[in-house]
Amino acid sequence: MRSTPERGTAAGGRTPGAGAEPGGKWWPLVAIALGNFLLLVDVTIVNTALPRIADGLGATLTSLQWVLDIYALALAALLMVAGSAADLFGRRRLYVAGLTLFALASLVCGLAPDAGVLVAARAAQGAGAAAMVATNAPLLMAAYQGRDRGVAFGVWGGTNGAAAAIGPVLGGLLTEYVDWRAIFLVNLPLAAVAVWITVRRVPESHGTLSRPRTDSAGKAPLARIDWPGAASFTACAGALTYGLMRGGDQGWTEAGTLTVLGGAALALLVFVVVERRVQRPLLDLGLLRRPSFAALLAAALLLQAAAFPYLTFVGLWVQNILGLSPVQAGLAVTPMALMSLLVGALGGRLLQRMAPQLPVGIGLLLVGAGVLLEYALLDDGAGWAALLPGLAISGLGIGAAMPVLVSAALGAAPPQRAGMASGAVNTSQQLGYAVGIAALGTVFADALHDVRPGASRTAIAAAHVSGLTDILLISGTVALAGGVLVLAVVRRGARGDGDDGDRAAARAAATPARAGAPGGA
Repeated sequence: MRSTPERGTAAGGRTPGAGAEPGGKWWPLVAIALGNFLLLVDVTIVNTALPRIADGLGATLTSLQWVLDIYALALAALLMVAGSAADLFGRRRLYVAGLTLFALASLVCGLAPDAGVLVAARAAQGAGAAAMVATNAPLLMAAYQGRDRGVAFGVWGGTNGAAAAIGPVLGGLLTEYVDWRAIFLVNLPLAAVAVWITVRRVPESHGTLSRPRTDSAGKAPLARIDWPGAASFTACAGALTYGLMRGGDQGWTEAGTLTVLGGAALALLVFVVVERRVQRPLLDLGLLRRPSFAALLAAALLLQAAAFPYLTFVGLWVQNILGLSPVQAGLAVTPMALMSLLVGALGGRLLQRMAPQLPVGIGLLLVGAGVLLEYALLDDGAGWAALLPGLAISGLGIGAAMPVLVSAALGAAPPQRAGMASGAVNTSQQLGYAVGIAALGTVFADALHDVRPGASRTAIAAAHVSGLTDILLISGTVALAGGVLVLAVVRRGARGDGDDGDRAAARAAATPARAGAPGGA
């Protein structure tokens, strides 16, 4: 869906005077890439700080899970709603609002007196991030045309890989040499710069849903957003995640656990009913009747659930048991990000020319193989180096699958549903991470529950390794299953009819979820 520049802007969607100085036309790219880098770094930066957060706030393992999970849940739940709101009220306006909310929430995170406040502030961060993710690509498309658009999306996509690689190390540096609170407070000046540039240099744009005040039925803009669908989807995702965590902590047959999981099932049923009846649904359920699209949607969820959540528990193991510093812990998981970035940089064009089931399916198989190699090499006497070969192989798979995933889904959906298809896949990725953290966290917590109070350090270390190997086995198996599903079901390519910039935009829609996957180092 092409954006319409706001009245009063120059032709081509640029603000007057944007090109009056050398390099002036690239200010919108700077503003959007900076904001995108911020929200993605803030995801990966948290992992290496978790042990210090636990010590500083007295947080339990469940609280740490929520510190990570609530961000992804808020992002997943609000992403499609944010896209609709941006089309209605203006993308630049929503992007600035998202940046502002993200910065204010970061301030609260940095000053949080306890785990409850930190979790609540992380939810607000996720809401701000949803507004930013939903508007990034459309704003770039409105600001640039032709070859400039291709360059802009190429640079913007590169910031995603950089964020994934830098995040864990930067988090380690700030945590070790300043304080864990600095990983949130560092967002404030950078967000301020991004807001300032955006207000001055980024042109406003609206989508096809935009109306002056009311639609043909006399409804105000807010009434044209699928609020019942958004509410039921949010309730389903939140209840499912909470139910998984509660089940691991309280037991799967406990009355509260069964009630929460039953509520998740009921909310899902309500969502399906609502989406079948409303005029403008968040998700056209007819898309799920297309086997290729449905398989790619499932692949997005499975890839995100398998490739990244287990790294959270790897970080706890290497710091709490092996004694690595936060900086060393960040460096230990960077091979995955570096290999992913290398594959995307060197093989991006080739990957886009292939039938999409090949890079996505084979990429998932590589992720599974890498994680299972970590499982095979990890034992009670292993050190952090045992993870390196598997992390590198998984990084190859991520680099192959992620850049193609959304553009493949767009190719499997009708052109008039391209925006909806992109939002659905990005939402599925974030939901996959949130569910993955919750599910794997129950497995890890179960292993630690077997350790008696006062147990020796050897027994505690063995429990960590036991929980981690169980997690690796599950993650690797899930990735392999996703790869087989894609290779068996996805048949059609994802070739668009647009120019290079349009195709770059479609490919770039995949990148927020890649580097921005919480824990996607």
